Amino acid sequence: MGVADLIALSTAVLDEGRTADDIGPLNRINHQLSMVADGVAMVEAFSHCVLFETDDGLLAFDTSNEAGGARVVEAVRHWRDDRFNTVVYTHGHVDHVGGCGAFVADARMHAHDHIRVVGHENVPRRFDRYNLTNGYNRIINERQFGQFKRRGYDISQSDHFLPTSSPAPDVTYRDRLSLDVGGLAVELHHAKGETDDHTWAWVPRHKAICAGDFFIWNFPNAGNPQKVQRYPAEWAAAMRAMAAQGAELFLPAHGLPIAGEARIRRVLEEVADALEFLVRETLLLMNDGARLTDIVNTVKLDPGILEKPYLRPMYDEPEFVIRNIWRLYGGWYDGNPANLKPAPDAALAREVAALAGGAARLAERAAAIADADVRLACHLVEMAALAAPDDKGVHEIRADIYQRRRNGETSLMAKGIFGSAANASKDVVAGGGDAAGRG
Repeated sequence: MGVADLIALSTAVLDEGRTADDIGPLNRINHQLSMVADGVAMVEAFSHCVLFETDDGLLAFDTSNEAGGARVVEAVRHWRDDRFNTVVYTHGHVDHVGGCGAFVADARMHAHDHIRVVGHENVPRRFDRYNLTNGYNRIINERQFGQFKRRGYDISQSDHFLPTSSPAPDVTYRDRLSLDVGGLAVELHHAKGETDDHTWAWVPRHKAICAGDFFIWNFPNAGNPQKVQRYPAEWAAAMRAMAAQGAELFLPAHGLPIAGEARIRRVLEEVADALEFLVRETLLLMNDGARLTDIVNTVKLDPGILEKPYLRPMYDEPEFVIRNIWRLYGGWYDGNPANLKPAPDAALAREVAALAGGAARLAERAAAIADADVRLACHLVEMAALAAPDDKGVHEIRADIYQRRRNGETSLMAKGIFGSAANASKDVVAGGGDAAGRG
């Protein structure tokens, strides 16, 4: 790619209304290095690696995942032979830290000095949690990112969700940290958002912000139903802080870089507006005593907002963010007293199936209403499958409903979960599935 190509692409999207249909994906995974400014480069990967030249080697923000780390290093080596002076983890997700082992191996192979690894003080705590929940994280990431694995972008290749080759930071900080990397001044800022260990960086010489996952060219990942707490209000505050910085170059860890102070400020403030709306309206109804399910089905962003190229609900979505807001401010009790200490799902399902005249009748009813109300259909067919876990006829209907549900969703989160449920029932129908292990 040429010096201005990535910037030209983002400018075409933001100023001319161009879309992925005519310019290609906005978030590419090609492991190609592009110069985005004098002395600033980006390797487009899962996630990106953003690089700055200094008088004493390279400063890198993020390292991609375990599968991509070596390819990122290879792309860098086709560009520069300089040593990696410092790696900054914008946060501890494995698609940002998983490739660091390849950076360390490169330094060893070339007899370069030790790479300084910098991150927020919560990154090592995240690493500890990943090791405690290794199996769980492998399961949910297979469910969430399985389609990427089939395309060669496996989040974690080994038996360890967090690769053992990924070093913990040897320099940590709490609120802010000023670094000098080969004469290049860098200011690190901590803010909660997608994670509690997130860093965004200001590089004054380039008037550049490295944003990590605060901006991903999709609706903010502030609701992920299978992951730990997200922080939508704090996320919005971070966006406003970045917008006020006066940056001329904005470098996210996913998607295209953006140039121009006004352009950068506009997109950041619009993301903040969307998050603040969800927080405000959710809390308003919580304070009125509404149940979670009522809030989820009441609070809606203007559909036009979700049509913006950087607010599309293609990864996460507002409905999931509302649930995370509830969890943050209200706990796990959803306001339905029957759910406080519920009966086992299977017991409830058997009782409802008996009232309906059997699990097959319940599944048939689900199929009959699926076009009109697929949400309700999912409840009914799930009960049918729980009541008759080995009934292939029930599972045929379940597989069809969840596959249709999956195909009708926009977010990767929903597609992954509904698709996993459909596949589990397909396995039962084929005779090789474990009904107890349905998705």
